[in-house]
Amino acid sequence: MLQENRKIVMLVGPGYEDLEFWVVYMRMIEEGAEVKIVGAEKNKEYVSKSGGLTVKTEFEASEITPKEVDAVLIPGGHAPDKIRRDSNILELVRTVYNNGGIIGMICHAGLVGISAKIVKGKKATGSRGIKDDLENAGAIWLDEPAFRDGNIVWGRVVKDIPFYCRELIKALSDKKPE
Repeated sequence: MLQENRKIVMLVGPGYEDLEFWVVYMRMIEEGAEVKIVGAEKNKEYVSKSGGLTVKTEFEASEITPKEVDAVLIPGGHAPDKIRRDSNILELVRTVYNNGGIIGMICHAGLVGISAKIVKGKKATGSRGIKDDLENAGAIWLDEPAFRDGNIVWGRVVKDIPFYCRELIKALSDKKPE
């Protein structure tokens, strides 16, 4: 169980990877975190990449106060390529990162980190489909299941969710309360 009641934002958009959202969401709830579901629009229902599950946003990114956020977690799928086009989402990610908050990115989520300009010089992983994008943005590619570099936690793909969740929990436990 996390030592403090951590406040987490999970970003979602069209075509999100359902397991990377729901498994991580449930794991964070299990740890006692308060999790807000955030997207470019409030009260918008999104269908997962597989078409099997839906999720409804509770807030839009512009409604979130970054200094009240311990972590922003971003699942993969098709959603990262869509949500990275929203300036409020990028500002939220960048500000939470600059404030020392944890940014969790798995699979294709690194696309959001690239657009938020927080990956340069960082070790990174994700879907092989974004390896060149990460390297071109100045990140250092590692083909590993999950790890932390500073306040960014990386996960490679769906099968690595358990390793990613462990890294997230450790990072959130290490983060000092404000």
